[in-house]
Amino acid sequence: MVTRHFPLFNIYETNKSPQTNYIKMDGKGEKRVHPFIFAIVVITIIFLSPKTIFGQEKLDEDMIYQKRMELYKKAEAVSLIPWYYFAAIDQYERNVRQVRRDLPKSTGALGIYIKPEIWAGPLNKNAYDTNPFAISQFGGFGMDGNGDGVADPTDDEDVIFSMARFLQSYGIDHKHIKMALWDYYQRSKTVDLILGKVKIYKKYQTLKLDDHVFPLPLHANYSYRDTWGDARGWGGRRIHEGTDIFAGYGVPVRSTCYGIVELKGWNKYGGWRIGIRDINNTYHYFAHLNGFPPHLREGQIVEPGTIIGYVGSSGYGPPGTAGKFPPHLHYGMYKDNGYMEWSFDPYPHLKAWERAEWLKKKQGGSH
Repeated sequence: MVTRHFPLFNIYETNKSPQTNYIKMDGKGEKRVHPFIFAIVVITIIFLSPKTIFGQEKLDEDMIYQKRMELYKKAEAVSLIPWYYFAAIDQYERNVRQVRRDLPKSTGALGIYIKPEIWAGPLNKNAYDTNPFAISQFGGFGMDGNGDGVADPTDDEDVIFSMARFLQSYGIDHKHIKMALWDYYQRSKTVDLILGKVKIYKKYQTLKLDDHVFPLPLHANYSYRDTWGDARGWGGRRIHEGTDIFAGYGVPVRSTCYGIVELKGWNKYGGWRIGIRDINNTYHYFAHLNGFPPHLREGQIVEPGTIIGYVGSSGYGPPGTAGKFPPHLHYGMYKDNGYMEWSFDPYPHLKAWERAEWLKKKQGGSH
C-alpha cells in the first residue's frame, strides 16, 4: 500500500494565474562623455563584445548544467534512484513551464514546479506554508532538503529531495517509478515523454544534448521556403503544418536532434513518415518518405545526423500511394505543454541549423 501525499489530478491543470513579479528599474541621470572617449568605448564594444558575450553565455550554460547534475546526484545518493530519472522529470517540467502562461517561470536551476496546495497539503489552510512539520501533518509534498528548517518550494534542494522522497515511497525500480509518475501526473503521455528522456540521458550520460543538424545533407541539391500555414486541400481544407524541402528521390533524411523514434509507418496524408520526440518535449515530423533504413524501429534512440529515411513523394492515399506531387521532405514541429500538442513554424529553426552546420563545416575545414 502506497501512501499518497496529495490529491490525484493532473498537476498542470489550473485556472489560476501565477503571481507576477515586477522589477523596478532605477532611473539614470544624464552624463556627458568626451567624444574621443566615447568613440574608443564604442569601437571596443564592437570588436570585443561578441566574443565576450558568447564566452559568458557558454560559461553560464556549463555552470547551470553542472549545478543541475550536482542536484540530481544528491537526490540519487539519498534515494538510490538513478540521476537520469530526476533529470528527465526536470527537463520535462522546464519545457512545460517555458510554453505555459498559467505557470510561474523558474527562478532556480531546476524547472520542477509543485503547486502550492500539493506542496503544503490538500487540507492545509495555508497553501504557502513552509513549516516542514505542519506540511507533514497535512500530508503535503514539501520537505526541508537542505537543513535550514524551511520547506521552500522555490529552493532547488528542497524541491529535488521532495521529489526523491515521493518516488522512493513507491519503490526504486523502473516499474514502481513509472507507477509513481502516473499517480503524480495522471497523464500517460507525460509519463511516456519522461521515460523517453530517461532512456536518452541513461545512454549518453550527459545533460548536454542540445545539438541539431539540418534534415538533409548540406551537399545535397535542395530548396525550401517558409510554407507553414499555407492552405492545403487534399482530404479537406486545412493548413500546412510544416516546411517542404524539395530534393531528389532517395536523398538521405537525417534526424535533426537527439530523441526517441515515437512513430514510424504510413499515414494517408504524410505517406511513409516518422516522428521523433526530443528532450525538449518537441515532436519532429518527417513525411512523404520513400522508405526507411532496415534497422530503424519505434523506441530507438537517434541523434543528430542519424539516417532515418529517404526523400520521396508518398502519401495522399492508401499505403503505397506515391507520385501525386514532386519529391520533397515535409518537416513539421509540434510542442507538448502538459495537456495538449500544437504545431509551430519550423522554418526559423531550419535556417538556424543550416547556418550553424555550414559554419561548423567551414571552421572544421580551415584547420
